[in-house]
Amino acid sequence: MARHEHSAEVRLRPGSPVRTCIGCRQLAPAADLLRIVARPVEPNGWTVVPDPRRRLPGRGAWLHRDRKCLGQAEKRKAFGRALRVSGSLDTAALGLSIDSDLASEPHPQQSSTS
Repeated sequence: MARHEHSAEVRLRPGSPVRTCIGCRQLAPAADLLRIVARPVEPNGWTVVPDPRRRLPGRGAWLHRDRKCLGQAEKRKAFGRALRVSGSLDTAALGLSIDSDLASEPHPQQSSTS
């Protein structure tokens, strides 16, 4: 049986769930990733929506909250495979969610000690 090496960050948190980002294909703690699910849209399409509370029904996939990972997943057409859906996939809502998450994070230059 093949053994997979985990990053140091993943190994530091024993017992926490580990998931794979569908964009960069890197293992990460589930707490660091955004769960996404597909919702049907008429007539034969799907929209990919974020599930930050991890409570929406259906098959989920995991993605870093990063535009780069979103772009990689779109380029590789990973959403359809990971969520097991066919047809057109709209990722606009997911992109807006990631943008708002990034906008709400404090910038590294800003510090509370100054």
